Amino acid sequence: MGLMKVFSGNEILALALQTKIEEIGVNTVIRNNNQANVLPSISTIKPVELFIQETDFSKANEIIEEFRLSI
Repeated sequence: MGLMKVFSGNEILALALQTKIEEIGVNTVIRNNNQANVLPSISTIKPVELFIQETDFSKANEIIEEFRLSI
């Protein structure tokens, strides 16, 4: 199976959700496509994306939904 995006947005929120998901034993991957550190003149900030394995979705779904409702 592959990776499934479960969140896209602010880096601080992505890290908070990552912590909650990893507490139940589900591995996560964060993809930050922001090039601001490489090219400081770029003013567009892309959202940070959080992924989990598709096979772990049923285990993490409740946490993801609770998080979405809390923000």
